[in-house]
Amino acid sequence: MNGRKRHLLVDTLGLILRVQVHPANVSDRDGGVLLLTGIAQRYPRLRWLWADLGYTGWGMRHAARAEGLELALTVPPLAQLGRPGQPKPKGFVILPRRWVVERTFAWLGRYRRLSKDYEALPATEEAWIYAASSMLMLARLVR
Repeated sequence: MNGRKRHLLVDTLGLILRVQVHPANVSDRDGGVLLLTGIAQRYPRLRWLWADLGYTGWGMRHAARAEGLELALTVPPLAQLGRPGQPKPKGFVILPRRWVVERTFAWLGRYRRLSKDYEALPATEEAWIYAASSMLMLARLVR
């Protein structure tokens, strides 16, 4: 395995807008900044971003503001954050908006070429992700 991370920017339907593949030693925060760079020119109507707590920090907020975007973090219930005095939620708790990206990762995992880390170059992996995304969109159009 080459040890890489995939960052996706998806719309509310889970369709991929942008992909960023980078080495695993780059943090989620830094990868998110790379993902947002230049996104306003490509998608001028984009206004809001939802991200999980892995993308907290000054760099991500600054990158979002520089692109004219509002960043909203999906925060788990207080009890899951370890706050004392809060009742622990029972069972699995769905975090708002986070499932959209996780569902897209699951769709991509159905494609054999993307199920493992086969590619030598990050750009090649990004190209395969865009190809799989195109096939998903085409399948939706045919329905």
